[in-house]
Amino acid sequence: MSGEGNGRQAIRKLAPGRLVIASHNAGKVREIAELLGPYGIEPVSAGELDLPEPEETGTTFVANAELKALQAADLSGLPALADDSGLCVDALGGDPGIFSARWAGESKDFGHAMRLVEDRLTEEPDLARTAHFVCALALAWPDGHVEWFEGRVDGTLVWPPRGGNGFGYDAMFLPVGTDATFGEMDPAAKHAVSHRADAFRQLVAAVL
Repeated sequence: MSGEGNGRQAIRKLAPGRLVIASHNAGKVREIAELLGPYGIEPVSAGELDLPEPEETGTTFVANAELKALQAADLSGLPALADDSGLCVDALGGDPGIFSARWAGESKDFGHAMRLVEDRLTEEPDLARTAHFVCALALAWPDGHVEWFEGRVDGTLVWPPRGGNGFGYDAMFLPVGTDATFGEMDPAAKHAVSHRADAFRQLVAAVL
């Protein structure tokens, strides 16, 4: 899915050069930089530019990605790319969803967040363990133009968590068709199947 919230195809191309990655999450910045590497883009993180983190007041992944990208583009004077992503657990009504980072608390303790998910699932023994990751990417320019793209990957949740790679909820998420969690995969394997890679394929086809 792509467009400016209305489903139309992207029409503005992204020129080679500096691009702000509107995130203070080091793992997310690293993944995005790796995905952008082949396209002549010079990623610089919001943290490197001392840009503030906006309050995520949107009610969807796309809305939160857009507000982060628009603020970073406005403050930096450069195109900016923001990612809003999260884990949606079917039996929990889609939670933690857009609140995935908040479940980790101010200390960003995703071990704690994964335990919260597991505790909720084990409250009732028959709850399904199916889940999906969503990634919304918003690309904004300083004049306020925005393009957005949304990717998804389906899977199941395992316990205990497996693997020390990745970040967030990766160690408990087993993508459909694999026998390794995102936490067990090397970056190249994850990039081949992840929600973020799905959104990036759409972005690349549209604007690069």
